[in-house]
Amino acid sequence: SLALVVLANLLSLSSLCREVFVEKYDPTIEDSYRKQVEIDSSQCMLEILDTAGTEQFTAMRDLYMKNGQGFLLVYSITSQSSFNDLAELREQILRVKDSDNVPIIVVGNKCDLEDERTVGKERGHSLARQWNCAFLETSAKAKLNVQE
Repeated sequence: SLALVVLANLLSLSSLCREVFVEKYDPTIEDSYRKQVEIDSSQCMLEILDTAGTEQFTAMRDLYMKNGQGFLLVYSITSQSSFNDLAELREQILRVKDSDNVPIIVVGNKCDLEDERTVGKERGHSLARQWNCAFLETSAKAKLNVQE
């Protein structure tokens, strides 16, 4: 089955994890999550890895990146720092995969919080264009673009 890796600071992703990926989400006891999903009639294992404060988990993160066949790089539209972290995550993926041709989707989460937005939609689009990858914004709370 396809291994799709979701990399995000789970402060940016917690509601998405709660709403979509796991029934019980406790950020204090787990750093990664798995969910079997169907994409275009094929079974796919989503591996969700919290990138916040994982200096001690570098080897584990590299293993996720090595085994992943596609990546979702998720940031919160309300957090400039989570957006800034994406470039380093992408560089790590390209280094571990030893390739510049890795399927990546840039995902802006929490787009229901428009009045708290600090990262403009065009910045996400621009980054995705620069990296030649897809872009979308989601809201787990509003169930917007969650299944896409």
